[in-house]
Amino acid sequence: MTSDAKPQMPSTPALHASHDVLIVGGGLVGASLAIALDRLGLDVGLIEAAPPCALPAVFDERNLSFAEATLNALGALGVLAKLRAPTGSIQRIHISRRGDFGRTVLDAQRYGREEFGRIVVARDFGEALEARLAELPRLHRYRPVRFVGLADDADPGWRAIRVADGAGERILRARLVVAADGTRSGVRDALGIAADEYDYGQTLFVTRLRSERAPDGTAYERLGDDGPTALLPRGDRHYGFIHGVANAQADAVAALDEAGFLARAQDAFGWRAGRFVSCGARSLYPAIRVLAARTVAPRAVLVGNAAQTIHPIGAQGFNLGLRDAMTLAELIEHDLAAGAEKADCGSADLLERYAQRRKPDRDRTVEFSDGIARLASNETALMRPLRSLGLFALDRMPTAQSLLVGGAMGYRGDVPALCRGDEPMLRGGRA
Repeated sequence: MTSDAKPQMPSTPALHASHDVLIVGGGLVGASLAIALDRLGLDVGLIEAAPPCALPAVFDERNLSFAEATLNALGALGVLAKLRAPTGSIQRIHISRRGDFGRTVLDAQRYGREEFGRIVVARDFGEALEARLAELPRLHRYRPVRFVGLADDADPGWRAIRVADGAGERILRARLVVAADGTRSGVRDALGIAADEYDYGQTLFVTRLRSERAPDGTAYERLGDDGPTALLPRGDRHYGFIHGVANAQADAVAALDEAGFLARAQDAFGWRAGRFVSCGARSLYPAIRVLAARTVAPRAVLVGNAAQTIHPIGAQGFNLGLRDAMTLAELIEHDLAAGAEKADCGSADLLERYAQRRKPDRDRTVEFSDGIARLASNETALMRPLRSLGLFALDRMPTAQSLLVGGAMGYRGDVPALCRGDEPMLRGGRA
């Protein structure tokens, strides 16, 4: 399954190329998967919409919360070492709800950790991934190229797709096609996989915010009727700020000047972090949940947001998607180590094992984020005292806290070895 072909960057490889794995989507999860698979000596193709020297739109100024399991994996893949901007340490997590008296504080030291995770700016992460991708000896990068649809292939051992660039359409095929093309996945639609969508009726404003007090390692999650307000400790003395508003209010909030937005942010969050003094440009994102009915099809698999896009409350989305990618890479690695005769990375057996192994983590993470989002925005009169009592009790229940902490750090279900910090089976890739 190895390939001696050299990567062609930024030009496009041959018209009808074949690969072991073809990843559609060069964003956070797709690029991370490409790095993980390259170390196994596989012939991997990566289809990217962005041209060379340009980052995908997903690598913007939003703030990513990397759980400990995610940091372990990205460290092993050589990505963390490429980060140039300082990251922010999450040493405590403070959870409260506006108008309720209860609150919960999780402290990493109580669990024998220095931190639960780190805050990384998406653009910085994108640049680190790009630097790491440029070092891969076997990766074929198709860019800028877009996915058009599926193509017929008489050989059941392959999956063929149609892609297009400035020169027109071409056919690519692979033993395994990976849909890492986001929430509105064209690959998922082409495979005929249905997706259940739920609109939370919220718009999320994301920005960089500065307070009169520097971050002290505390990440705040402030719940409210119209959505969460989160304050995340960045590494540049700023906070990452996320503010959810009802869709009906989004236009009015977007029209606020800096002073008006800061006043709204202060009112929603309170004064725990001091007075807010400035903020950067604001980006807007809808809060929706999109769940694929299944995550595998013949010689195809969905990962990341193509498989599940969840509410950002609790910051679980990318962490969950990375565990998708690392689990897939680990299963392929296991089959490679077992012998070449089993090393079909798109076999029905492998994909069934992938789907079964990912199900518990996926189900529990989706249930957690969806449950918290719905509970927090429920305005029924009876819910207010119940929520308060729940937060109050959680702050005093070590066992329940431990379960919450384990999930927040990325340790749900059958965790991939790289996420646990274990050594890979195939060090340095296959010869």
